Amino acid sequence: MLKEPWKRSTRAGAVGRPRDGGLSPPPPGPGVSPRSSHGPPAQSRLSPRHSNGLEQFFAYIQGERGLTILDLSGASQSNIGFITGLGHKLYSEDFLQSLDAAFGDGDFFANQCAPQRIEGFLQQSLNFPEGHFDGALVWDVLEHLAPPLLKATVDRFCHILKPRSYLLAIFHAEERAELVSTYSYRIADARTLLLSLRSMRKPAQLFNNRAVERLFQRFESVKFFLTRDHLREVIVKR
Repeated sequence: MLKEPWKRSTRAGAVGRPRDGGLSPPPPGPGVSPRSSHGPPAQSRLSPRHSNGLEQFFAYIQGERGLTILDLSGASQSNIGFITGLGHKLYSEDFLQSLDAAFGDGDFFANQCAPQRIEGFLQQSLNFPEGHFDGALVWDVLEHLAPPLLKATVDRFCHILKPRSYLLAIFHAEERAELVSTYSYRIADARTLLLSLRSMRKPAQLFNNRAVERLFQRFESVKFFLTRDHLREVIVKR
């Protein structure tokens, strides 16, 4: 049974699915805060994107049933329908929204360095038993975590994921960008994502391949996928 802090998450039982989008977000306006939104409202336009990382993630679990998957893009009928249609369970959490709610009062990144606030956030947003999940769709959230919260969050992933399970994360390739786009990720099929621009945000930090490898050094392996746009897809094996 889920504890009370998880009443916002979605648990769904089994029920009976164009190539690279080359997404170019609109230029941001002046004075953008870490949480400011520019461009079309979330969910206003969906851009299809071929995803090698997503395709590999589902290839790894092909033939399995009854797995438990974590989705940090927030609850969506498309993700719920696709995952449960494969015979799995899905827990959904809008991690960016939870991040803003927990640390948005004052200095967004400085707040993420306070140990008590970090622990409270993880208890609210990732409070699961050891080895609870068979896979995680983390998407682009890690770029918006200050180093202390980032380390604690990755450690929590290591705790709640089963050994030999897989995690899909997405990073921006522009390592010096002052603002990056955040998206809602909707699964169209096992190799296609529908992306909806949520906002332009100031990242806490951006990652090259070596930095991603260091970030997941406690995990068994990290695999990168080349793309034609500004996003870098990564599959991490627990």
